[in-house]
Amino acid sequence: MHFISEKLDDYVVKHSEEEPALLKALTRETYQKILQPRMLSGHYQGRVLSVLSKIIRPKTILELGTFTGYSALCLAEGLDKNGVLHTIDINEELVDFQRSYFDKSDYGSQIIQHLGSAIDIIPTLDTTFDLVFMDADKPNYINYFHQIIDKLNPEGVILSDNVLWSGKVIETLDPSDVSTKIVLEYNALLKEDPRLETVLFPIRDGLTVSIKK
Repeated sequence: MHFISEKLDDYVVKHSEEEPALLKALTRETYQKILQPRMLSGHYQGRVLSVLSKIIRPKTILELGTFTGYSALCLAEGLDKNGVLHTIDINEELVDFQRSYFDKSDYGSQIIQHLGSAIDIIPTLDTTFDLVFMDADKPNYINYFHQIIDKLNPEGVILSDNVLWSGKVIETLDPSDVSTKIVLEYNALLKEDPRLETVLFPIRDGLTVSIKK
Protein backbone atom coordinates (compact mmCIF):
# COMPACT_ATOMS: atom_id res chain seq x y z
CA MET A 1 0.00 0.00 0.00
CA HIS A 2 1.24 3.51 -0.84
CA PHE A 3 0.55 6.37 1.57
CA ILE A 4 1.74 9.11 -0.79
CA SER A 5 0.50 10.03 -4.26
CA GLU A 6 1.55 7.89 -7.19
CA LYS A 7 3.40 10.82 -8.77
CA LEU A 8 5.34 11.52 -5.60
CA ASP A 9 6.06 7.83 -5.17
CA ASP A 10 7.41 7.67 -8.73
CA TYR A 11 9.65 10.64 -7.91
CA VAL A 12 10.99 8.89 -4.79
CA VAL A 13 11.79 5.72 -6.75
CA LYS A 14 13.36 7.68 -9.62
CA HIS A 15 15.72 9.42 -7.20
CA SER A 16 16.74 6.26 -5.37
CA GLU A 17 19.32 3.63 -6.27
CA GLU A 18 18.64 1.50 -9.34
CA GLU A 19 17.37 -2.04 -8.90
CA PRO A 20 20.10 -4.63 -9.65
CA ALA A 21 19.59 -6.72 -12.79
CA LEU A 22 19.32 -10.00 -10.86
CA LEU A 23 16.52 -8.61 -8.72
CA LYS A 24 14.70 -7.30 -11.80
CA ALA A 25 14.81 -10.84 -13.20
CA LEU A 26 13.61 -12.27 -9.88
CA THR A 27 10.70 -9.83 -9.81
CA ARG A 28 9.72 -10.69 -13.37
CA GLU A 29 9.78 -14.45 -12.75
CA THR A 30 7.93 -14.09 -9.46
CA TYR A 31 5.08 -12.27 -11.21
CA GLN A 32 5.05 -14.85 -14.00
CA LYS A 33 5.10 -18.01 -11.90
CA ILE A 34 4.31 -17.43 -8.21
CA LEU A 35 1.00 -16.86 -6.44
CA GLN A 36 0.57 -13.56 -4.54
CA PRO A 37 3.54 -11.82 -6.17
CA ARG A 38 2.68 -8.56 -4.38
CA MET A 39 4.29 -10.11 -1.29
CA LEU A 40 7.61 -9.26 -2.94
CA SER A 41 9.52 -6.45 -1.21
CA GLY A 42 10.02 -4.67 -4.54
CA HIS A 43 12.49 -2.14 -5.90
CA TYR A 44 12.19 0.77 -3.46
CA GLN A 45 11.82 -1.18 -0.23
CA GLY A 46 14.54 -3.53 -1.42
CA ARG A 47 16.94 -0.60 -1.78
CA VAL A 48 15.95 0.58 1.71
CA LEU A 49 16.77 -2.87 3.12
CA SER A 50 20.05 -2.90 1.22
CA VAL A 51 21.23 0.48 2.46
CA LEU A 52 20.21 -0.27 6.06
CA SER A 53 22.15 -3.53 5.93
CA LYS A 54 25.17 -1.71 4.50
CA ILE A 55 25.02 0.80 7.37
CA ILE A 56 24.74 -1.96 9.99
CA ARG A 57 27.35 -4.28 8.36
CA PRO A 58 25.92 -7.38 10.08
CA LYS A 59 27.89 -10.59 10.54
CA THR A 60 24.69 -12.53 11.16
CA ILE A 61 21.21 -11.90 9.76
CA LEU A 62 17.93 -13.69 10.48
CA GLU A 63 15.03 -13.30 8.07
CA LEU A 64 11.55 -14.55 8.94
CA GLY A 65 9.64 -15.03 5.69
CA THR A 66 11.73 -15.74 2.60
CA PHE A 67 9.03 -15.79 -0.09
CA THR A 68 11.00 -15.86 -3.38
CA GLY A 69 14.22 -14.53 -1.86
CA TYR A 70 14.13 -10.88 -2.93
CA SER A 71 14.54 -9.33 0.51
CA ALA A 72 17.20 -11.88 1.51
CA LEU A 73 19.32 -10.84 -1.46
CA CYS A 74 18.86 -7.16 -0.58
CA LEU A 75 19.90 -7.73 3.03
CA ALA A 76 22.87 -9.86 1.94
CA GLU A 77 24.32 -6.87 0.10
CA GLY A 78 25.45 -5.44 3.45
CA LEU A 79 26.55 -8.75 4.96
CA ASP A 80 30.11 -9.02 6.27
CA LYS A 81 32.33 -10.94 3.83
CA ASN A 82 32.44 -13.83 6.30
CA GLY A 83 28.86 -13.36 7.45
CA VAL A 84 25.83 -15.65 7.31
CA LEU A 85 22.17 -15.01 6.58
CA HIS A 86 19.59 -17.48 7.91
CA THR A 87 16.21 -17.28 6.21
CA ILE A 88 13.10 -19.21 7.26
CA ASP A 89 9.99 -20.00 5.25
CA ILE A 90 7.25 -22.59 5.54
CA ASN A 91 6.53 -22.97 1.81
CA GLU A 92 8.35 -26.05 0.48
CA GLU A 93 7.40 -25.23 -3.13
CA LEU A 94 9.58 -22.10 -3.12
CA VAL A 95 12.83 -23.61 -1.82
CA ASP A 96 14.33 -24.46 -5.22
CA PHE A 97 13.17 -21.16 -6.71
CA GLN A 98 14.87 -19.24 -3.88
CA ARG A 99 18.08 -21.24 -4.18
CA SER A 100 18.31 -20.71 -7.94
CA TYR A 101 18.51 -16.94 -7.39
CA PHE A 102 20.69 -17.14 -4.29
CA ASP A 103 23.24 -19.13 -6.30
CA LYS A 104 23.18 -16.60 -9.14
CA SER A 105 24.18 -13.89 -6.66
CA ASP A 106 27.50 -13.19 -4.95
CA TYR A 107 26.06 -14.37 -1.64
CA GLY A 108 24.77 -17.88 -2.37
CA SER A 109 27.25 -19.64 -0.09
CA GLN A 110 26.39 -17.26 2.77
CA ILE A 111 22.61 -17.80 2.68
CA ILE A 112 21.23 -20.73 4.67
CA GLN A 113 17.63 -21.74 4.01
CA HIS A 114 15.44 -23.25 6.71
CA LEU A 115 12.16 -24.93 5.77
CA GLY A 116 9.40 -25.11 8.35
CA SER A 117 7.73 -23.15 11.13
CA ALA A 118 9.84 -20.28 12.43
CA ILE A 119 8.41 -20.94 15.91
CA ASP A 120 10.07 -24.36 15.83
CA ILE A 121 13.26 -23.36 14.00
CA ILE A 122 14.33 -20.20 15.86
CA PRO A 123 15.11 -22.02 19.15
CA THR A 124 17.38 -24.46 17.25
CA LEU A 125 19.61 -21.70 15.83
CA ASP A 126 22.74 -21.71 17.97
CA THR A 127 23.84 -18.18 17.15
CA THR A 128 23.05 -14.55 17.87
CA PHE A 129 22.13 -11.90 15.32
CA ASP A 130 23.12 -8.38 14.38
CA LEU A 131 20.07 -7.88 12.17
CA VAL A 132 16.61 -9.49 12.10
CA PHE A 133 14.03 -8.88 9.37
CA MET A 134 10.49 -9.72 10.44
CA ASP A 135 8.23 -10.36 7.44
CA ALA A 136 6.33 -13.55 8.21
CA ASP A 137 2.78 -14.34 9.37
CA LYS A 138 1.46 -11.40 11.37
CA PRO A 139 -0.41 -13.40 14.06
CA ASN A 140 2.98 -14.71 15.26
CA TYR A 141 4.89 -11.40 15.27
CA ILE A 142 4.79 -11.14 19.07
CA ASN A 143 5.77 -14.80 19.50
CA TYR A 144 8.70 -14.29 17.14
CA PHE A 145 9.76 -11.18 19.02
CA HIS A 146 9.97 -13.01 22.33
CA GLN A 147 12.00 -15.76 20.68
CA ILE A 148 14.52 -13.48 19.00
CA ILE A 149 15.04 -10.64 21.49
CA ASP A 150 17.56 -12.60 23.58
CA LYS A 151 19.33 -13.75 20.40
CA LEU A 152 19.75 -10.15 19.26
CA ASN A 153 23.20 -8.72 19.95
CA PRO A 154 23.62 -5.38 21.76
CA GLU A 155 23.09 -2.61 19.18
CA GLY A 156 21.46 -5.24 16.97
CA VAL A 157 18.53 -4.15 14.81
CA ILE A 158 15.05 -5.57 14.22
CA LEU A 159 13.37 -4.49 10.98
CA SER A 160 9.62 -5.15 11.08
CA ASP A 161 7.60 -5.04 7.87
CA ASN A 162 3.89 -4.32 7.25
CA VAL A 163 3.44 -2.52 10.55
CA LEU A 164 0.89 -0.09 9.08
CA TRP A 165 -1.09 -3.05 7.77
CA SER A 166 -2.74 -1.26 4.83
CA GLY A 167 -3.86 1.54 7.15
CA LYS A 168 -5.94 -0.77 9.32
CA VAL A 169 -3.94 0.30 12.39
CA ILE A 170 -5.92 3.56 12.56
CA GLU A 171 -9.32 2.10 11.72
CA THR A 172 -11.92 0.78 14.16
CA LEU A 173 -10.80 -2.72 15.08
CA ASP A 174 -13.01 -5.61 14.00
CA PRO A 175 -12.91 -8.05 16.97
CA SER A 176 -12.63 -10.97 14.54
CA ASP A 177 -9.55 -9.47 12.81
CA VAL A 178 -6.75 -11.28 14.62
CA SER A 179 -3.93 -10.06 12.36
CA THR A 180 -4.71 -6.36 12.87
CA LYS A 181 -5.08 -6.87 16.63
CA ILE A 182 -1.63 -8.49 16.79
CA VAL A 183 -0.02 -5.80 14.62
CA LEU A 184 -1.41 -3.13 16.97
CA GLU A 185 -0.11 -4.98 20.02
CA TYR A 186 3.24 -5.61 18.33
CA ASN A 187 3.70 -1.93 17.45
CA ALA A 188 2.96 -0.99 21.06
CA LEU A 189 5.40 -3.64 22.29
CA LEU A 190 8.24 -2.26 20.16
CA LYS A 191 7.51 1.29 21.34
CA GLU A 192 7.26 0.41 25.04
CA ASP A 193 9.99 -2.22 25.48
CA PRO A 194 12.77 -0.50 27.47
CA ARG A 195 15.42 -2.63 25.75
CA LEU A 196 14.71 -1.02 22.38
CA GLU A 197 14.86 2.34 20.66
CA THR A 198 12.22 2.32 17.93
CA VAL A 199 11.19 4.47 14.98
CA LEU A 200 8.33 3.60 12.61
CA PHE A 201 8.81 4.74 9.01
CA PRO A 202 5.90 5.12 6.54
CA ILE A 203 7.80 3.19 3.89
CA ARG A 204 5.42 1.17 1.69
CA ASP A 205 3.23 -0.71 4.21
CA GLY A 206 5.24 0.51 7.19
CA LEU A 207 8.76 -0.44 8.29
CA THR A 208 9.87 -0.21 11.91
CA VAL A 209 13.54 0.05 12.86
CA SER A 210 14.26 -1.04 16.44
CA ILE A 211 17.76 -0.93 17.94
CA LYS A 212 18.63 -2.97 21.01
CA LYS A 213 20.22 -0.77 23.66
